[in-house]
Amino acid sequence: MSLGATPASPHPPTFSVALAGSGGAGVMTAGELLLDAAARAGLYGLMVRTSGPQIRGGEAAALLRLAPQPVATLDDRFDLLVAIDWQNLVRFADEIPLTAGSLVIGDADAGEAPAALLQGGAALAALPLKKSAKAAGGWVNMVALGLAGTCAGLPAAALEAALKAGWKRGPEALLANLAALAQGVALAKGLPQPPASPASLASLAGAAAFAGKAPAGRWLLSGNEAAGYGALRGGVRFVAAYPITPATEMLEWMAPALARVGGTLVQAEDELASVNMIIGASYGGVPSLTATAGPGLALMIEGIGLAVAAEVPIVVVDVMRGGPSTGIPAKSEQSDLSIAVDGLHGDAPHLVLAPTSIADCVATSEWAVQLAEALQCPAILLNDQFLGQSRAVIERPAQGAQPAQRLFASADTTAAGADGTGTAAPPYRRYADTASGVSPMARPGTPGTVYTADGLEHSERGIPSSGAADHRRQLDKRARKLASHAYGPRWADVEGNAELAVITFGSTTGAVREAIDRVAAQGTALRLVAIRLLAPLQAAAMAGALAGVREVLVVEQNHGGQLLRYLRGRVDLPGHPRGLHRAGPLPLRPGELAAAFSDWARAVAAGAREEQPA
Repeated sequence: MSLGATPASPHPPTFSVALAGSGGAGVMTAGELLLDAAARAGLYGLMVRTSGPQIRGGEAAALLRLAPQPVATLDDRFDLLVAIDWQNLVRFADEIPLTAGSLVIGDADAGEAPAALLQGGAALAALPLKKSAKAAGGWVNMVALGLAGTCAGLPAAALEAALKAGWKRGPEALLANLAALAQGVALAKGLPQPPASPASLASLAGAAAFAGKAPAGRWLLSGNEAAGYGALRGGVRFVAAYPITPATEMLEWMAPALARVGGTLVQAEDELASVNMIIGASYGGVPSLTATAGPGLALMIEGIGLAVAAEVPIVVVDVMRGGPSTGIPAKSEQSDLSIAVDGLHGDAPHLVLAPTSIADCVATSEWAVQLAEALQCPAILLNDQFLGQSRAVIERPAQGAQPAQRLFASADTTAAGADGTGTAAPPYRRYADTASGVSPMARPGTPGTVYTADGLEHSERGIPSSGAADHRRQLDKRARKLASHAYGPRWADVEGNAELAVITFGSTTGAVREAIDRVAAQGTALRLVAIRLLAPLQAAAMAGALAGVREVLVVEQNHGGQLLRYLRGRVDLPGHPRGLHRAGPLPLRPGELAAAFSDWARAVAAGAREEQPA
């Protein structure tokens, strides 16, 4: 199914701004400070990072959406683009849609603006950005911060407070950059309003209630930080990983955070070492995690299979990016779903989860750790660049449950005792074929519990075996413990009871949810099923979620429709399931999705009328 270009329907007021420039211009810093200032002014917001293919330098842009209510996706267009320079900015033309109601601000001494940026009819204002920064003795990105924040209606005091709170250099430089910020505020106040701007570049609701800091109960963090925090809440105390875009920030955040709770992070020499290190640490009784991206996940597949066979709990966070191979490291794409659910060698049941928002990264990461520990198996957490590297103002996460308690064995543990019904009867059977499929796991060194844990098939005692009976017994056991576990309602967010259902997962959930709200305002009701537990797929729960549904549309951000193929292979979807999917790096936007949903609903209605007897 293709995406339409129908104009978006009205939606709550928001303000979208892009800050762009070449490497070293500081647009990401300015973007983060702008988001902080918005939070201090009582607003919510989202900042998405985008950059070019260079390892260092190159073009970059901070894409922000500010609103009086929580936002989980970018809007259909940008009200304002502040370009510190024009270097390679045309590469972002598709990612920064501008219309006749948009305003583009560029440096007066930077030459002509790229024509591609102005094709939608955006107004252009040339201002002395660098000269203003030089006059103040500060940085040009602080001038851009003052411009953008003032256009968004943020109080100057909120911008100043954000700058002071984030400053890490000397007091003289701070004073110079506060002066540069003031230059940007003054330049913005002299701007004419661009025509027909839906946000009117005026003060947003709540922005005037400045109290110096964000309202109590709100956090500002990235998806990578949220996933790291959730893992700590789940009990992770050892991390081994090799840096890779866009997962590195999760590791950078977890290194000091782990130290504060008595844990350890080790930078391994590569991804193969990383996964084997966490298997070893978990075998020793410490909940463990690694974080990577698609290329690293591919290298870890054999190690994850070892953890399945040896029944060692680990968590692997895959912050997905464009692929295949090296792909597009700094761009987002939900293209690792197939390898995550089906990429392991042999029959290797494991867990695959995906958070639906930056806020949900906390709870879903925590849940992944808890499930891995309880079920003694690997869990793959599918995050992506959009969620991982984006920052958002969110409500403080609810207090999590207690960290999962692993079922540890003692010297007198038996197979029956694993289910709480037996008495001492050595020898210890690490892989006892219990009713639940979960067997007590021994801490190394516990008397009477010596066993072999490797990738070979084995008997209940862990002795390598090539016997058909042992192989079948262990395959059944490993499958049963995942299939019989009670996962509860957290497997998905199910909203609405309409006869047409939209199914999605991960970072596309925010755009899909907002699009459903927009078409609902036009009189078209849709049901949402946002899957959080992708494997094992909850077929019975899915059937219940789709009860009464006539048709299904599956939305995802990859080229081949991986989620649609996966669902059709495992559950009976009602009607004639259709897919709406597009590869990265362009995000799916609520306006284009709303148009596509409306077209789909009309087509379904027309087909139903044609099927009616004369």
